[in-house]
Amino acid sequence: MATDNINKSHDNEEYEIDTLTNDRLIKDHNYDGIKELDNDLPPWWKWLFYLTIVFSIVYMIRLFVFQADDLIQEREYQLVIDKSAKENPNTKSTGTFEIVLLTDKSDIEAGKETWIKICAACHLVDGGGIVGPNMTDNYWIHGNSVEDLYKIVTNGVIEKGMIPYNTQLSEEARLQVVSYILTELVGSTPATPKAPEGNEY
Repeated sequence: MATDNINKSHDNEEYEIDTLTNDRLIKDHNYDGIKELDNDLPPWWKWLFYLTIVFSIVYMIRLFVFQADDLIQEREYQLVIDKSAKENPNTKSTGTFEIVLLTDKSDIEAGKETWIKICAACHLVDGGGIVGPNMTDNYWIHGNSVEDLYKIVTNGVIEKGMIPYNTQLSEEARLQVVSYILTELVGSTPATPKAPEGNEY
């Protein structure tokens, strides 16, 4: 009888009462005989939620209003480059370095060593391409001259995932690997060549 009175007293409310525990149940939330308890969220969860709201507001203000350097990718990239240049002064250009195709055997061998150590991870040892493009065909995304390739190795292609190597490789090492590409890889036949990308030259 007491149970009937409890149920009747809550017929017009948004929840009903469990007949065994007297816990509140959300009305009409019944799935396979399982009813959802109308429990309040714990305080720590609520405060965590409030903090995420505050954080998002601060983040949006810094990003869209103040345009903070550490949140803008191009500015952050330039800050990293400037910092690296200060920490590695020996990699700065001397102003007399000439960008020309190297053909000396020692330069090509040095370029090959750099290629295997660094570039092969994305382009494969035989230049066929995997993450990076195929370096053996006549199709190029950013040009195929010595100057074009040297610029790419120096500055990278951030949007494609290639980092700049101006702070990791000397001017000579960059030119050596570019020369290795143009003299040894271009025109060769890789085992599993990646489909052409860019324009044909």
